[in-house]
Amino acid sequence: MNETGTATTGRHAAEPTGSAVGDGAVELLTGGDSGAAWLARYNGALMGVFGTPQRVLVRGSGCYVWDADGTQYLDLLGGIAVNALGHAHPFVTSVIASQLATLGHISNFFTSPTQVALAEKLLALAQAPTGSRVFFTNSGTEAIEAAVKLARRNSSPERQRILALDGAFHGRTMGALALTAKKAYREPFEPLLAGVEHVPFDDIEALRSAMDDSVAALVLEPIQGEAGVRPLSPEYLRAARELTRRHGALLILDEVQSGIARTGRWFAHQAVDGVLPDAMTLAKGLGGGFPIGALITFGEDVSSLLGAGQHGTTFGGNPVATAAGLATLHALEASGALQHVTGVGAFLRSGLAAVDGVATVRGEGLLIGFDLDGEYAPAAVQAALAAGFIINATGPATIRLAPPLILTHEQAATFLDALPSILSTALTTAREATA
Repeated sequence: MNETGTATTGRHAAEPTGSAVGDGAVELLTGGDSGAAWLARYNGALMGVFGTPQRVLVRGSGCYVWDADGTQYLDLLGGIAVNALGHAHPFVTSVIASQLATLGHISNFFTSPTQVALAEKLLALAQAPTGSRVFFTNSGTEAIEAAVKLARRNSSPERQRILALDGAFHGRTMGALALTAKKAYREPFEPLLAGVEHVPFDDIEALRSAMDDSVAALVLEPIQGEAGVRPLSPEYLRAARELTRRHGALLILDEVQSGIARTGRWFAHQAVDGVLPDAMTLAKGLGGGFPIGALITFGEDVSSLLGAGQHGTTFGGNPVATAAGLATLHALEASGALQHVTGVGAFLRSGLAAVDGVATVRGEGLLIGFDLDGEYAPAAVQAALAAGFIINATGPATIRLAPPLILTHEQAATFLDALPSILSTALTTAREATA
């Protein structure tokens, strides 16, 4: 669906017009260049932590983006689950522009109507009890850092441990990195925050063995995105809630990737009755592409753990970011996003399961992971790009999809139709590379 609500399909759908293209002001500031030239300039100016980018993207409209050479792609990654309403959504962009033209930044010595209204809206969507509160950040990893501080405030000399799961990804700043499981991310920066332990994924007995009164917090992703879209079972989430409550630990749910209608519910944990966390982190889709994150604390006792002066941020919760969040939530509600995401997600997962070369399919809504029958997922990403689709490999045999939540059945079908050829090309490429 494009920015006017009209379905567009195929590699050569009409290019965006009007506000989606803009008036050329950005190009006046940057200058024009080819993709290859921009990449050469990138390698000479940017720190190499991301490697060389796959393409230089210059504009987007709805679920499509265009690169510097004019090639169109169907975006099935959405900036890693960020662009909930696609690119250049007219309502969100108009609200951001209006707010920026009125009041852009004020610091947290002051507040704004958009900050208060967005906090109230999130508490309502989270079904949070009286006394719950919101702390706004600029990103998901900052929201996790605030959650780590919250856990430390639930600590004592006898209660120092924080539990996370094998496969977890919670961010790359030092506190969030301590919760992240992947050794390649952790080891170059050790020693990390003390007291963090990783327990086996979705293993209730292992959790039961690890949990006692010395645990200050248990931090979980309801669906592990970076690990290949691995959902925790309802039974595990219920056990986590019961065990943390019994031992006085906080249950902190990381919904940075799975929140904001991504799974067909506002938050993924809402699929499991009786699981209300003590705290929840959000980011990614919350701003519809504009940077914003949040920590939500549930109930008066948990919300009072962090007091005046114990945490802060200069930019977090600024009027423009919170206006973007309000506009995104309003547009999702007005469009019936929860039902739409559920339907298109089911269509995609069913179609993927029928494709030769796809071994398993996981996920909920439009957070989908699928395993291939061999370790050629990176080659599949490149073959997909050549065919006009943006996807992501989270491992040698695993593909992740996290498209805009406005993805249509017709757009999803173009990917399903192209996937057999993509996988065949990728398999051939991978075999040639190892021959």
